[in-house]
Amino acid sequence: MSLYDEGHTIAGWTGVAITTVGGSVAGLGVCTSSLPLVGAGLAVVVVSALVTWALHLSGWGKPPGVRPRDQWGMRVRDTQAREGHEACVGCRLAGRGRKRSDEAPAASAPVPVSAAAPGAIPAESVPLSPVE
Repeated sequence: MSLYDEGHTIAGWTGVAITTVGGSVAGLGVCTSSLPLVGAGLAVVVVSALVTWALHLSGWGKPPGVRPRDQWGMRVRDTQAREGHEACVGCRLAGRGRKRSDEAPAASAPVPVSAAAPGAIPAESVPLSPVE
């Protein structure tokens, strides 16, 4: 079993349900050649994205990545949603999870090969096809 457990949240399943309705309405509009139905279906899909985002920000979504097993349940609310998740696009769009201005940014100097982890095997180029 995967440790990531992505999408098993109230926000995720609510978004999928609303998107399914919107896609069905848009599909019905395509089948009946009704431009208003296609537009309504696409509008419902946009609403589903906004509803999912709002639920995620209110704690009913989970951060991406590995979580402890006790946080895998759908009814477990995320306690870190207020601060924002580190690698979460939705939290970044909401202005959450950013570094405070009083924190100094970390220097991003390249790590020399000699400073690599002990016992690390350096990467080497491998041809992808016999033509190369």
